Amino acid sequence: MSDLDATTLWWIAIALALVVTGVVAVLLRLIVATAADIEGGVSEIWTRGQRVASNTIHIASLYRTRDLVDGILGRAGGILGDVRAITRHAETCPGCPECFLRRKT
Repeated sequence: MSDLDATTLWWIAIALALVVTGVVAVLLRLIVATAADIEGGVSEIWTRGQRVASNTIHIASLYRTRDLVDGILGRAGGILGDVRAITRHAETCPGCPECFLRRKT
């Protein structure tokens, strides 16, 4: 092998290394860009998931509120029944409201 052939082979090797380095750099940039896109999508999913979790935390409070409202409605129904009984009594009793006040004491 002559010196010219060895030099030519070195230049070919250097050129090939530069081409491979360029291809690798392009592929790495594509990977980084794809990873950034994935990260953006994951970030959006994470944000929406946190909103869903925040909303579902309050469901237990709504159940408790519903139970309290049911209790209030039950008591209000009882009060309404008492008011109707008093009204019926007052409409038929000639001595009201004195007779009612005497019964309480």
